[in-house]
Amino acid sequence: MIALPAIFLIAALVSGSAIAYFVGSATVIAFFTEDHGRYLAALPQRVMGQLDVFAFLAMPLFILTGELMNRGGVTDALIRFSMSMLGRFKGGLGHVNILTSVFFAGVSGSATADAAALGNTLVPVMEKQGYTRDYAAAVTAASSIIGPIIPPSIILIFYGALLNTSVVALFAAGIVPGLLLAGVLMGVNAIMAHRHNHPGGKGSDIPPFFSSMFAALPALCLPAIILSGILFGFMTPAEAAGVAALAALLVGIFYRRLALRDVFEAINRTVILSGAVFVILVAIATFGYLTSIEQVPQKMVALIGDLGLGVTGYMVLLNIIFLLAGMIMDVKAAVALLGPLLIPPAIQLGVDPTHMGILVGFNLTVGLLTPPLGGVLLVLSTVVNIGYWRLMRAVLPFLLVELVLLGVLIYVPAVSLALPRYLGLIN
Repeated sequence: MIALPAIFLIAALVSGSAIAYFVGSATVIAFFTEDHGRYLAALPQRVMGQLDVFAFLAMPLFILTGELMNRGGVTDALIRFSMSMLGRFKGGLGHVNILTSVFFAGVSGSATADAAALGNTLVPVMEKQGYTRDYAAAVTAASSIIGPIIPPSIILIFYGALLNTSVVALFAAGIVPGLLLAGVLMGVNAIMAHRHNHPGGKGSDIPPFFSSMFAALPALCLPAIILSGILFGFMTPAEAAGVAALAALLVGIFYRRLALRDVFEAINRTVILSGAVFVILVAIATFGYLTSIEQVPQKMVALIGDLGLGVTGYMVLLNIIFLLAGMIMDVKAAVALLGPLLIPPAIQLGVDPTHMGILVGFNLTVGLLTPPLGGVLLVLSTVVNIGYWRLMRAVLPFLLVELVLLGVLIYVPAVSLALPRYLGLIN
C-alpha cells in the first residue's frame, strides 16, 4: 500500500513536479488497488476535519508578518542595533549576522526568508569590510536556520496541528535550543575570526547604542508581543499572529519604508504561499486517512519491536530519516508527509511529543544546509552570486557544530523540555 505513493513521491522529486499532486493521486489509486474504494465517500469529511484546526490559522498570519517585516525596513534597524552591541568584538559583523537572525527568528519563523533578507543586506556589508564572500554567505546560511527553531515557527505550528501537540508548549521548547544554536555559531565565528584575522574590534565604526536601540525598538517589540502573549496565556498563537501582523504593518509605516504597493505584494505573496501549503495538507490528509485504515503506525510499532530497535535505536533512525528528508524535500511537506507516519510510534515508545517536535524541526532545517538540494544554500547562492559547492564548503564548519548540537538535543531532552515544564505547559 505504501509502495505506490512512495514511488510517486520519488517520481515527483526526480521530475521537479509538485509533491502534492503526486502523493494525492497515488493515494487515491492506492485506495482502489487495496480494495478500500468504499472509504472514499467519507474522504471529504475526513480531510476537512483534519484541516479544521485552529492552530493552522496562525500560519498565514505569521507568513504575512514576515512578508511585511521584510519589506518594511526592519532589517537595517536590527543590523544597526546588533552592531552597536557586538561590533566591537573581533569578527563583529559575523556576530551581528547571527544576532540579527535571532531577532528575525522572533518574527518570520522562516529560514529561507531570513537567508534572502540578510543575504541582500549583510553579505555586501561584510564583504566591503574585508570578509570573503564565501564566509559572509556561510555565516548567513548557518544562522538562518535559527528562524524555524525560535518561535514563532511555521514548522512547529504544522507539527502541533498534525500531531495534536500544544503549539504553545512547542514554542516554549524552541527558545533554549534556538539560543544555544546562536551561541555555538558565535563560538565558531569567534574562532574563525582569530584564525583568519577577520575585521572588527577596536577602531571599528560602532553605532551609538542608545540611538540604535531606540530606532530598533519598534522592531524589537514584535517578538516580545508574540512570545509574551503566547507563553503567558494572554493570546492563542492565532491571536498573537494577528496582533503581530498588525504590529508589523505599523512598524513598516513607522520606518516610512512600507508603501501601499508593498502591503498588497505582501498579501499576494501570503495568499500564494498559504494556498500551496494547504494543497499539500489536503494530499497528506488523504494519505493519512489511508494509513489509518491500514493501521500503519501500529504495524510500525510491532516492526520496531520485532527488530529490537528500542527507543534509542528508533530515535537514531528517525532523526536520520528526517535529516535526509530535509536535504531533498520542502520542509513543510516533509513534516506533513512523514510526521503522522513516523512520529506516533515514537510517542508510543515513550518519547515526549514536544521534544520530538523540536528534533523534527531542527533536523529538517539542518537539512536546508546540505546537498543535493539544500534550500537555504540555493537561495543564498542565487542572492549573493556565489557557486553552490563553494558555499557548501564554506558552511561545513558551522554545519558540523549544528550536528553536534542536534546530538545533544537527542540525548538530553531536558534542554528542550525544561522551560515548558517550568511554565506548566507539559508534565
